[in-house]
Formats: sequence, structure tokens, C-alpha cells
Amino acid sequence: MSWDVLLLNLPDDITSAQDIPDDYTPRPLGPLHEVLATVSRAEPSADLSDPTWGDLTGPTWSIELNIGSDDPVDSIMLHVRGSGDDVLPSVFRLAGAFGCKVLDCSSGDLITPGGPSGWHAFQEFRDGIADTSR
Repeated sequence: MSWDVLLLNLPDDITSAQDIPDDYTPRPLGPLHEVLATVSRAEPSADLSDPTWGDLTGPTWSIELNIGSDDPVDSIMLHVRGSGDDVLPSVFRLAGAFGCKVLDCSSGDLITPGGPSGWHAFQEFRDGIADTSR
């Protein structure tokens, strides 16, 4: 189970998934080779040996980067697992490197550094499921 967030280009006036027009097509993040280079610069420890599915690991968390094989790359889905708020700077560092926004797929909200995110809610939900399965 993961907390999923999407990195994508959105206009400044978009503040939630509900604000995205049905016919909206985001501006690509860039050509695949440039996206991989940008990820490597933003997070040098990212394992991009499989360029379609990168891995980034912290002390108590991991992120799978679903980059895909499309060229150009329209968005990157981050599948975040583990615990600890020290994962959030990596999420926002990646978003900042692309100049894009972070969409919390569980809530439909755009999240920003220092603002509320669904990361804590996800951990509580996940831990609650684990407790009831014993």
C-alpha cells in the first residue's frame, strides 16, 4: 500500500483536482532523457537503472517513481511507502526541479511545502488497517 502523489504541470489558478478541466492536457515535464537527468540532479541517490520505474530510499521510507516510457513525459507518479516526515522534502524537491505541482491522489488536493498533506492521514489509515488484521 502506498500514498500516491502525482507531479504534473498545472496552471497557477488550479488548486485542486476538481479545478482541472476535463479537456485539460498538462504541458509535458520534458523529454524522457531530460526528465531522468532532472531527477538525478534533484535526488542524486535515485536509482534509475530502470528508467521507467525509479527508486528513492530514505531512512524510514521509499518512493517508487513511475516515470513510464512515454516520450515526452507528461507526469510522474510517486508511490510513497514507510513513515517519517523527512520524505516530504524529497517529494517537493522533485516537484521544484520540474516547476510543477504535487497532487495528492487520495484527497484530490494540491499540496505545498509546509502545508497540510495527506501523508499523515495515509499513515493513520494504513496503520489502522494493520491493527485490525491481527
